[in-house]
Amino acid sequence: MSIANLISLLSGIALFLFGMALMGDGLKKVAGNKLEVILFRLTGSPLKGFLLGTGVTAVIQSSSATSVMVVGFVNSGMMRVRQAISIVMGAILGTSITGWIICLSDLGGGGGWIDLFSTATLTGIISVVGIVLRMFSKSQTKRHIGDILMGFAVLMFGMSAMSGAVSPLRSDPTFLRILTTFSNPMLGILFGTLFTCVLQSASAAVGILQALASTGVIDFSMALPIIMGIAIGAAVPVLLSAIGANVDGKRTAMVYLVVEVAGVVFWAAVFYLANAVFRFDFMDMPMTSVSIAFVNTLFRFVKVVILLPFTDVIEAVVNALVKDKGEGKNANEPAAMHLEERFLQHPALAIEQSRITINSMAAEAQENLAEAVRLLHHYSDEGYRTVVEMEQVVDRYEDRLGSYLVKLTGQELSSKQNEDASKFLHTISDFERISDHALNIAQTAKEMREKSIVFSDDALRELAVLESALAEIVHITVNAFIRNDLSLASRVEPLEELIDDLCDELKLHHVDRLQKGHCTLLNGFLFNDLLTNYERVADHCSNIAVAMIELESDSFDTHEYLSSIKEMKSDTYERYYEEYSQQYHL
Repeated sequence: MSIANLISLLSGIALFLFGMALMGDGLKKVAGNKLEVILFRLTGSPLKGFLLGTGVTAVIQSSSATSVMVVGFVNSGMMRVRQAISIVMGAILGTSITGWIICLSDLGGGGGWIDLFSTATLTGIISVVGIVLRMFSKSQTKRHIGDILMGFAVLMFGMSAMSGAVSPLRSDPTFLRILTTFSNPMLGILFGTLFTCVLQSASAAVGILQALASTGVIDFSMALPIIMGIAIGAAVPVLLSAIGANVDGKRTAMVYLVVEVAGVVFWAAVFYLANAVFRFDFMDMPMTSVSIAFVNTLFRFVKVVILLPFTDVIEAVVNALVKDKGEGKNANEPAAMHLEERFLQHPALAIEQSRITINSMAAEAQENLAEAVRLLHHYSDEGYRTVVEMEQVVDRYEDRLGSYLVKLTGQELSSKQNEDASKFLHTISDFERISDHALNIAQTAKEMREKSIVFSDDALRELAVLESALAEIVHITVNAFIRNDLSLASRVEPLEELIDDLCDELKLHHVDRLQKGHCTLLNGFLFNDLLTNYERVADHCSNIAVAMIELESDSFDTHEYLSSIKEMKSDTYERYYEEYSQQYHL
């Protein structure tokens, strides 16, 4: 092979890989970046997981990418190893679709109307349409479709370049001698494995094999072992992705290797034993792009169909290969707190994981506040320790979510993903502050117990009304946030205003009791501390609701929003306020 041909081959490979990546990214974006979330949410039975794994991989054009996502699912605790096995098998089959797409490069040359479907014509038309959509369309979806078409055109052009570069090799005796050695199954499998390890892509390796087949010197005996080796080599990127993962994440990555090795061993044993007995005539059959795609798909299909019923056995094997050395996460740490760094490359997954985490944080803050208020009336050292521990947990939630979301905002996000990330960033500190105030309330309860301080019956009755309103506003806020219910969020501000009014009224009543000698000065200090904390909790609930409403309207000006609703109170606002006034009155 001349230097010019070698350069042409390398440039063809580069264009092929770039086109495949561009097409896959475009397909993901057209699907709304929801494929990954669907993959996570809709896995149940092994068959369902298998079909989803196949479908998602067919779209994103990479079994490694799908498997890496699944490793992230398991590593973060969002999925079990057993669930992951069927998805990985689906990914192994789904990646064969690329070979069939490449077969389009064989079209053309028939004359007449068939020339309209030749590689050159298709590439030209598709690239023109793609660049027009990419450059001149205002619709984001149409721009992504342009990316798909451009990716396809570049892939086809790269395939043509590779085929043209290797065409002189059909008469090269050195090349033919090397190919002959691959008829040896062991050497062919080894070559396919090493070749795929270098390329880091099974689809690309199959594509190059299809380009070589255009020379007419690749026969079935050479192609089959190389295809089997390509399958094993495809496990390497997945194994590399598991570096730093927990034991279950490593086991999930190992599933890919175990399935591929088991499939190759089965095929090699059955096929070559049968060939030794029956002497198949098609072993010397010249391979084409289509026949390579067919053999690759058949090899993968038979393999996963046979192995799919044995998910339990595969799980036992990977458990034996990857021992649990006690390196798992802290048992006291909620599973939702683990934010998988691998998902940052898949924003839809990162957003979904962040949503699960902040929803858990919100629930923890709500429960911590309820526990702290209970201590005021039924104090226990155990309850106090619970509040302290839960507050520390909520603090860790804030630290990890804040760091993770900042990293996420550095990725390319859709407008909806940007909105969600902004909402999370604006609200995590408010949830954390609610938990801080819960700790303050618990400390007040502890001081009252240590100093044997008891509020008057009137003070306790009034506090009970305020605490009921406080529980209501926190409940509404957390539920509105978790459900993203703007209608429910709109009820927060009227209740927050009522709580402010109640606190002012309670302070006046306290001054009156103090003047009449019904309570002491120390009682008064603690009582006012409680009111301040209750009022602050309501304020943070208001901040959360305002963030939800304002971000939904593509603006964020809390001060302006609060000023407007207080200056121009709607009928709905007044109705809610009146409703709460009748429900919570002294």
